[in-house]
Amino acid sequence: MCNACGFPTRPGHWTDAGADNAGDRLRLQMQRAQILNRLLNGYGFTARPPGHGPGFALSSFTGRTALLPDLEAVWAETARQLGHPIDPLDPRFTAADTPAP
Repeated sequence: MCNACGFPTRPGHWTDAGADNAGDRLRLQMQRAQILNRLLNGYGFTARPPGHGPGFALSSFTGRTALLPDLEAVWAETARQLGHPIDPLDPRFTAADTPAP
């Protein structure tokens, strides 16, 4: 990729599908971070776009921050630090979105 013009663009992560330009990609990153923080805050983590490219900056309650390339890496790092995986489909996360029977 050319450093001056950025062409051809680097293929993005599959979670960037639908983002046609840099503004769309940034907007998607912010939305993913908001959703991710709803899941991670209960475990003492926060996530935000790193500001210089794709991926996430994952911070723990101790202030330790790891730069991670994608969501898969976020789940792996939280599991490594917690000692067990987080199930994002756990009913306590999805129950509020489920319509009442």
